[in-house]
Amino acid sequence: MKEIDFLPEWYKSGRRRQVSYRTQYVALGGVLVVMVVWSMVSANSISRATAGLAKDAVRQAEAAGAAQEFVRIKSEVTQLQKKAESIKEIDSKIDVAGVLAEMSFLIDEKMVLRKVGFFGERFTDEQEGKPKRDSAVRAAGGNFSGKETRPLGDIRFRVVVSGVASDASSAAGLICKLEDSPYFCQVVPSFSRNKKMKVGTGLAGENFQVSEFEISCYLANYKELVVDN
Repeated sequence: MKEIDFLPEWYKSGRRRQVSYRTQYVALGGVLVVMVVWSMVSANSISRATAGLAKDAVRQAEAAGAAQEFVRIKSEVTQLQKKAESIKEIDSKIDVAGVLAEMSFLIDEKMVLRKVGFFGERFTDEQEGKPKRDSAVRAAGGNFSGKETRPLGDIRFRVVVSGVASDASSAAGLICKLEDSPYFCQVVPSFSRNKKMKVGTGLAGENFQVSEFEISCYLANYKELVVDN
């Protein structure tokens, strides 16, 4: 049996055009949806990137501030280290009050001191002219007395004691006490001589025979390590 198509050609063409238009509309709608979704995704990505850049800028600013603070603190530490080194160099490392208390304990009532001096000295070989031996103590030059500037670095202190005693035996006894004391070492008498001293005024004055002395020693607050070559 043969089918007969009674639909006109213009009707068929219109139907085909409508189908084509619908297909195009669907395709355009799909493209539009894809573009909208892509735009939203891109906007979200841009927003996250912007927020990340803002956070990075804040972190960079904090890092720059921390770096400046580190430089400042490092400079302060350097200054404090220099001050600590200076304090270490000018520190006499002696207990003056303890030394004077020890001397007060050693000196008896038959003796009167006129002067007690502390003099800073460099560490040197005892025998000049001979080759010096290696020593573990670093030398520092200069003397310290009164208004003079004390030498910096590792030094030892020479103590000079001068005064009068009732007799020469009292001065000799002080030398023995200084030698036995753990505070002093290398005790050497500088001089000891008899001297007349007048006590009182006018006719009531009376002359006494006394012994004038001066003793030199060193504070025993250091150890000098000597290594023979």
